[in-house]
Amino acid sequence: MENQSLGQHLSELKKRLTWSAVVVAIATGLSFVFHQQILTILMAPADGFSETSNYKPIYTELTEFIGIAMKASLLVGIAISLPFLLWQLVRFVTPGLNSSERRYLYILMPLSTCVFFAGCCFGYFVLFPPAVKFLLSFGSDVATPMIRIGNYVNLMLSLLFWMGIVFELPVVLFFLSRIGVVTPRLLACNRRWAILTAFVLGALITPTLDPVNQCLVAIPIIALYELSIQLSKVGSRIRKKSNSTPEGS
Repeated sequence: MENQSLGQHLSELKKRLTWSAVVVAIATGLSFVFHQQILTILMAPADGFSETSNYKPIYTELTEFIGIAMKASLLVGIAISLPFLLWQLVRFVTPGLNSSERRYLYILMPLSTCVFFAGCCFGYFVLFPPAVKFLLSFGSDVATPMIRIGNYVNLMLSLLFWMGIVFELPVVLFFLSRIGVVTPRLLACNRRWAILTAFVLGALITPTLDPVNQCLVAIPIIALYELSIQLSKVGSRIRKKSNSTPEGS
């Protein structure tokens, strides 16, 4: 496997991508069957749109609802397929790693899935409800909010996706420190830049510009970065120990 030619690598990549596409297509089709339930779940943090005149969002274009239903089904299908997609990725990259690195990658694969969904849950239960409440109530004395379902669902899906990605930070940095790409010293020296980046991401990810919701994103990112530094120390120690011990001894 390690001595495969470029053509063999491309053939292997094509096979992995084909199987991934098939699984995502099947999961998306199954999700579309339940698209009404999925959209209802996504709209739950808005508390029934109690601040709007008709207690539910609207759509202003003929194809808007079916388009957003298909998009939500696709992203749910990808989320359902995530364990299989990660498995295909791991199987493709493991030939370039040694046995110890492969073992850690296999262990971290289910963990990365769990932390991704943990990030989505944080966005859904903690971050989005106060943000959408602020947006629905702000200016309601001056104008009546008529929320388009496309705008709302796109905002929600974007938030859930990016919070899932952010929560992957400790897992990714632990593995990178384990294989020697990053070091705890490098992460610690860039702590100030990480804090600045956290607040920039807080401003980009949150649907509002108020500092409260920005801090709701920035503070967990900073905490995750600090956790990443501690985990990178563990990964670095494991790497040094394995390098000092001949493999197979």
